[in-house]
Amino acid sequence: MIQSLFNSPLLFVLSILGLVVAITVHEFAHALAADHLGDPTPRSQGRLSLNPLSHLDPLGTVMLILAGFGWGKPVQFDPYNLEHPQRDTGLISLAGPASNLVLAVLLGFLFKTLPAGFASLLLPLIYTNIILAVFNLVPVYPLDGEKILSSLLPKHLSFEYQSIMRQYGTLILIFLILPIYGGSSAISQLISPVISLILNLII
Repeated sequence: MIQSLFNSPLLFVLSILGLVVAITVHEFAHALAADHLGDPTPRSQGRLSLNPLSHLDPLGTVMLILAGFGWGKPVQFDPYNLEHPQRDTGLISLAGPASNLVLAVLLGFLFKTLPAGFASLLLPLIYTNIILAVFNLVPVYPLDGEKILSSLLPKHLSFEYQSIMRQYGTLILIFLILPIYGGSSAISQLISPVISLILNLII
């Protein structure tokens, strides 16, 4: 992404802005869901905020600028404060991707009402929110999809799945992200059709 700073400074700024907004909304939604379901941990840690500084991870932010791929600080919550720990963990995890999709849809409505020149400025933000949502729904630790799938499985299968993911999930994710044939990653080939479908539906 850093190359675009010299080739297209406006696109670079819009892309960074889109990532910051998408990550902030995503993590805030996790915190809001946990707070609503009875866990005060995110509120006590100052995560119930739309201030990007509350959610951006220093290393993740640097990676945003250098590589166009980064992450925010994970929202911590205590399952013991939840009335239905397995179900509510899934709902908290789902809140992040869902918030990005809702924001993308709202921006899509705005995109259709603005003149073409202004509307095009919204595309990086719409696209980034869709990517973040779909990527996080992949059921591999430490992504949200792993917790969502775990919440839907019977308890004994959920425990086994989580145990495997905690041991090998990060390695699996790294393997999925690494470029393979033609410079494209396995995860890109998996989620790109879904991203394109959602983008076409929205705009």
